[in-house]
Amino acid sequence: MYSLSHAIPVNPAGVEPQLTREQVWRGLELKAENAIPFVNGMSQCDVLERDGNTLTREVTFKGSQHKELITLFEPIQVNFDRLDGTGWITNTISDSEAGLLLTFTFGITFPGIEEGTPAEQEHGDNMRGAYTGAVAATLDRVRQMVRDGEL
Repeated sequence: MYSLSHAIPVNPAGVEPQLTREQVWRGLELKAENAIPFVNGMSQCDVLERDGNTLTREVTFKGSQHKELITLFEPIQVNFDRLDGTGWITNTISDSEAGLLLTFTFGITFPGIEEGTPAEQEHGDNMRGAYTGAVAATLDRVRQMVRDGEL
């Protein structure tokens, strides 16, 4: 399983509007319910079931369909677990000396590529920019929602 963890500052210098923890958290909740506005390449996101702080959804991402169990640990972390065992993702809001951070951590398998091989590492590394870009894209979308008065 290829894994990666990447954190970025929520409010880097010069970026407006500055986001609060509450705004980032609400954005993560919305992303759990409908990731299409947050994730490039996602074409379907349907919530199938809700129960307390969890929901099950079906997503299509770049042509690959998955069912996911999402657990929300308000106001810090959202876990996305693929029910077919092919991967997991966490989005975590944390405090640091530099201010709020949003960390995206995941483990994923690639169809047709044997786990633990140099080919898996190379494939994952080649896609690293897209993965880390997902963190920035999430914050960009939340920031736009704040600008538009939606948050």
